Amino acid sequence: MGDRWYSEAVIYCLDVETYADSDGDGVGDIRGLIGRLDYLARLGVTCIWLSPIHPSPNKDDGYDATDFYNVDPRLGTLGDFAELLHQAQNRGIRVIIDLVVNHTSDEHPWFQSARSSPDSAYRDWYIWSEEAPDDRHQGMVFPGEQNETWSYDRTAKAWYYHRFYKFQPDLNMANPKVREEVKKIMSFWLQLGVSGFRMDAVPFIIELTEPGNPNSPKDMEFLTELRQHVQWRRGDAVLLAEANVEPDQLPVYFGDGSGSGNRIHMLFDFMLNGRLMLALAREDPETIIDALRDTPKLPTGGQWATFLRNHDEIDLSRLTTDQRNDVLAKFGPDEEMQLYGRGIRRRLAPMLGNDRRHIELAYALQFSLRGTPVLRYGEEIGMGEDLSLKGRDAIRTPMQWSYQPNGGFSTAEPEKLVRPVLDTGEFSYEKVNVTAQRKDPRSLLGWFERMIRTLREAPEIGSGSTTHIDVPLPAGVLAHRADGPTGTMVFLHNLGTEDVEVDLSTLQPEADLPVDVLSDRGYDEVGKLDRLKLAGHGYRWIRLCRSWSV
Repeated sequence: MGDRWYSEAVIYCLDVETYADSDGDGVGDIRGLIGRLDYLARLGVTCIWLSPIHPSPNKDDGYDATDFYNVDPRLGTLGDFAELLHQAQNRGIRVIIDLVVNHTSDEHPWFQSARSSPDSAYRDWYIWSEEAPDDRHQGMVFPGEQNETWSYDRTAKAWYYHRFYKFQPDLNMANPKVREEVKKIMSFWLQLGVSGFRMDAVPFIIELTEPGNPNSPKDMEFLTELRQHVQWRRGDAVLLAEANVEPDQLPVYFGDGSGSGNRIHMLFDFMLNGRLMLALAREDPETIIDALRDTPKLPTGGQWATFLRNHDEIDLSRLTTDQRNDVLAKFGPDEEMQLYGRGIRRRLAPMLGNDRRHIELAYALQFSLRGTPVLRYGEEIGMGEDLSLKGRDAIRTPMQWSYQPNGGFSTAEPEKLVRPVLDTGEFSYEKVNVTAQRKDPRSLLGWFERMIRTLREAPEIGSGSTTHIDVPLPAGVLAHRADGPTGTMVFLHNLGTEDVEVDLSTLQPEADLPVDVLSDRGYDEVGKLDRLKLAGHGYRWIRLCRSWSV
């Protein structure tokens, strides 16, 4: 792939500590991940996104770093990481890592120095106020778990700002030295060989916090600086940003309006995610049609990252109250399934009642929509969640590899595991694991492999344009198309449960021996596109025409 490799990638999101344990200490590690690269290559993954790998007290699952230039000893060494990059490259897999630079741990040497004295060289690396700011009870990211964004430090004799937990003081991005340090951190990992960064909390990184001002200004030009810096260091490196902001703000994260993307390469599509969940809950595609229609025009090189599940809760905050209630009623009816009153802390398989047809439909839909698909580890085998764990940890349980104790994740005693393995119910490792599904060609894992291989043959999805096909359709059916230099794909997805027949004969003049390339069952030949049968929760990916000029 060329410099825009990310537009045709399949990104796989995993936590090293819960993926594979090579040394039996109960914690997943880099060597364990290296041992599973062949599995990921067979699945069809082309890029691995690693959750935080830096040394950390682990009060927030690694999002509280104490050293940005090293690997947490629990996970391995820098040498192990270099070997991971080499072995992944041998299999055509890129690696991107979490860049968590909005804040540090309060145990980071920078903060320990900063709080020790007003004369510390690091004092101005953080955000301080002599008086208690008026807005200190506003803007909490985790309502219910936080009650303020400014905390008093007795050693410093001042208040410090923390958009997240109090043990995560925010760095002061108004300080040029902090900005240069962020660039040095990026340079270090790019030099080692990573292909880019998933940037955490981007709207807060660019916030120039002013005590007492809940609407502090944002410096979008810092994103331009980071993009330029990254591109000079490694021309094909990518920035994938988490920016859950209002729709009209999204374009400015991609670029400055000049037409060429000069800021973030990729943004997670939170608007589409919420509407996807609503469409699945209501069995009605209208909100997806709205999302396709309302998608801001992206600058050259800009790309969406689509997802159904990621490492956090399903965030429904962009939906209306009625819409959010519909999704919660369907997929998270119990309070223990919800988080912060705005999201769902479950995996997809249990949300969909472990209904194989419904799961296939959901992922066939996600992977066929515009953008680059992101897949959470364990989703490819239909793993469940552990609601007895706190918060987001419910979907961060160890990968289930086999029938062996601890699901083949680790040889440690169960009480030593970083997190318990699911060992009861229909999602226990004895019922849901890679080994069992590897033996069964009809398994969900086998289906994911086929679906991703099919995606590889349809570059129009990632690098072309995606539009709704506006023709009369049966209730519950979504028809959309992807057009690119390599040709045209047409997609039918039935969110409802009734079998239907679809007429797309208006597309016949464009067709060149149209054929199903992926479907939920064997259907009659496509023919003239006028009598396309579609089962309840069924889907059909149809190659309408191919361009031979590319």
